Parts: sequence; structure tokens; C-alpha cells
Amino acid sequence: MLWAAGVICAAMMTFSPAMAQAVTDDHVVIAHRGASGYLPEHTLPAVALAYGMDPDFIEQDVVMSKDGVPVVLHDIHLDTTTDVAKKFPKRHRKDGRFYAIDFTLAELKTLNVHERTDAKTGKQVYPDRFPLEYGIFKIPTFEEEIKLIQGLNKSTNRDIGVYAEIKDPAWHRAQGQDISKAVIKVMEKWGYGTRESNGYIQCFDWSETKRIRNDLNYQGRLVQLLGENSWKIAPDVDFDFLKTDEGVEAMSKVVDAIGPSLDQVIEGLSEDGHAIMSPTLIAAQRRHLPVHVYTLRADQLPKWAGDFRIVMTAVFDDAGIDGAFTDFPDQVVDYLAATPE
Repeated sequence: MLWAAGVICAAMMTFSPAMAQAVTDDHVVIAHRGASGYLPEHTLPAVALAYGMDPDFIEQDVVMSKDGVPVVLHDIHLDTTTDVAKKFPKRHRKDGRFYAIDFTLAELKTLNVHERTDAKTGKQVYPDRFPLEYGIFKIPTFEEEIKLIQGLNKSTNRDIGVYAEIKDPAWHRAQGQDISKAVIKVMEKWGYGTRESNGYIQCFDWSETKRIRNDLNYQGRLVQLLGENSWKIAPDVDFDFLKTDEGVEAMSKVVDAIGPSLDQVIEGLSEDGHAIMSPTLIAAQRRHLPVHVYTLRADQLPKWAGDFRIVMTAVFDDAGIDGAFTDFPDQVVDYLAATPE
């Protein structure tokens, strides 16, 4: 039922292909995990709803199933977004977590997806979003999301793109699965294998990004995501170096854009209320390397912003950032449409 509702919501939007693409020609809007501010992340209804909001791209985080199928989940774990503990109570590992790679696609499809919860407390991370108890959604495969997006592109005569993240590639290889090869295979199969195609592959692991470009010979558009060393999200990656002028120079030779966090590009506001740009952002702009910042959330503002409009003004008008991931794509698209050139 929610799947139908998502499609209806998308269909109810005013479809104007020329306008939809013109609105964000100068700024890229990426629907972060679909319309995740309104529906549980990475579900097909969230994708359909996001599509109707006219972003430039819809994001997919990709992990692997036990039988080698790329599926769309933000984490390698299942317990914070599904009812896996109820359906398969004994299938956790020694750390108490349930891993997607330990389940076949058929088993994953039996799970219900709900709004994200905290792994320690079990409480809903964003309490004002879709009710946690309404866990009536399913895990999509990577290809299912692409089919939905391409199908809507055909039926609405638009070209909203795919923006895939390869999750924990070193961990996946240690588990016996080469996730990068699997994602590239799907991307190329569906026409996202060149820089002219409307798709991106992104990754936090700098070593893997270079492998994707140089060893796996992926010719599509690549994005290097930037984290912090303290997050321990990519082995042997020195994010402190990547944020330096030398690091930005190294990335510019491999990728088509970089994806830093909001606080890595805007350090706050000046006394007159304008964004203070970080050295990393200045270094990227000096090299004309596009920057796609994450994540703009209307319900999780930085300390320096009193409301969401202040955030968008700082990102797009003050700092001149090229694009942004957002849980609320409708609000960002509307802001950009209303902002005079």
C-alpha cells in the first residue's frame, strides 16, 4: 500500500521536465537515501517520493547479500532499520549485530524496514519522522531502485540520476565479496559507465576509489567522500591529509567531485552572518573540483544556524558549493528555484 502511495505522491507533483532540470543546473540536489526525511530511508516508496520532488540524483548505499546480490542499505548491519532480531533472533554474530552479508536475498526480503533507531537505545533517531512502529517496507536490490528511477524517467520524460555509494569495500572483500566489482557491473549494465551518463559512484575508502578508477577501469563519474580519522570507517585512509591542499590535489587527479561533510566546508558564520569557508573548500574551488556536501537536514541543524534556510543560504549563496545531499529534497529544490540568479 505504501509503495502505491509513494508513486501517487510522485505523480501528483507538477511534472515539467525543462523546468525541473533548469532549477538546479547550477547546483546539484541529491536526495539522500531517497526522501528519507519523510519515509524510511532507501525504501522504494522513499525513492518514488523523492523522485516527485525533482532532485538531480537519488542516492543508493549498497551492501552485499550472502548470495552476492547488491542491496540498498546504509549499513552493513540490519538491526537499526529492520525487524531482523524478531525474524531471525539467533542469526547475530558474537558482537550482537546482524549483518546483511549473512542473509540471502530471499531472507532479506522477508524483513520489514522501519525508521532508523539507535543501536544502543533502540529509540528512533529522528523522533518527528515517520512512525517507528509502521515498519511495512522492504529492502530493495540495487537494480530494483535503478529500474524504478529509469521507469519514472521514461514515463515522465525526465533524467534524474543514480548516485551509488560502495559501503565498506575492504570489509566486504574480507568477507569474500568484491562489492566494487558488483556495483560497477550493475552501473555499466544500466548505462552508467561513462562520464556522460547521469550517474556517480562514491566511496569513503580512498584506496578503493583509486582501485575503481585505475584497476577496475571504471569510466563513469567518481566521488571521493571525506570523513574523519576518528570515525574509523576506512582502513589506512588519512582523511586529515585528504583535506589538505596536497590531498585535494591528489583527489582532483582521480575523481570528478568530492563529498565532504558540512562542517568540513563551512566552519561557521562571520559576524555579518556569512559562511566561513574552510581551507578544504577553498582548495577544491581553486582547482574547479566540484563539491557535493553532506547532509542537509531540516531537523538536524548545525550550531551556527537557527533555521534550515540559513543553512541553504550559507551552502549555496555564500560558499558557492556545487551540490548537496539532503533528507529533504523538496525544501532544497524549492529554495534554489526561488533564489534569484
